[in-house]
Amino acid sequence: MGKSLTVRISDRLEKQLVTISRQEKIPVSDLVRDSLKSFLAVRRFRALRSQVLPFAESQGLLTDEDIFKIIS
Repeated sequence: MGKSLTVRISDRLEKQLVTISRQEKIPVSDLVRDSLKSFLAVRRFRALRSQVLPFAESQGLLTDEDIFKIIS
């Protein structure tokens, strides 16, 4: 398994987590873990994008549409 982590959250946030947990029929810990994974993936993507952006701009790739045209 993995490590345990204690995080303090507001009562409002806890209620929202519990509500979603019940609706989706998944434990709160799974919901939090999946949310954290998604958050970290977005952060990694943004970091990579900022590193690649100068190269892309120098190649005339300024929009998502420009990139889609190349990979399609």
